[in-house]
Amino acid sequence: MSRAISSYSRTAITLHWLIALLLIGNFVGGLLMEDLFNAADPATRQLGFTVAQLHKSIGLTILVLSLVRLGVRLVAGAPPLPAHMTPVERLLSKLTHWGFYAVMILVPLSGWVMVSASPLAFPTIWFGLFEWPHLPIASSKETAGAASEAHELMAFFGAFLFFLHVGGALKHHFWDRDDVLARMLPWVRRPS
Repeated sequence: MSRAISSYSRTAITLHWLIALLLIGNFVGGLLMEDLFNAADPATRQLGFTVAQLHKSIGLTILVLSLVRLGVRLVAGAPPLPAHMTPVERLLSKLTHWGFYAVMILVPLSGWVMVSASPLAFPTIWFGLFEWPHLPIASSKETAGAASEAHELMAFFGAFLFFLHVGGALKHHFWDRDDVLARMLPWVRRPS
């Protein structure tokens, strides 16, 4: 659904940038965890468990915020794409945006499945405040392993979409000289 609006709402802009920062931090944390867990030093391994709890907390936060963001997008719509865009560019834009929504929802869900199915049954303590419940699925090394693979593959696909998205925004700003970037960064002016 897309209504004739000229820019994104403050809510949409805030959610966009908050989720973006959380995604970048969680991607970096996810890359670091395996090295921390496999370290010889017990203190470094303990740091790995701390990073894992933070990673899970941020991931679940991304899930909730992404569902809110999707709701805002479906209700409020999005500004129309610039008229100068080719049909291929329009398709690529739509695929990238909807791919991002899929990644922002499915990556945390696959992580939640992985943790819930793990025979280790480590609890998730959301930012140290309360225990987040596991999904009601049977403990299974196979299910946890499949969810882990899906989690990692989708996270790397999300990184690819991130670079495509940033590249597209910069192309719009510096090459096409339109207002696409300014819609999400209100203090940025359309290039003259």
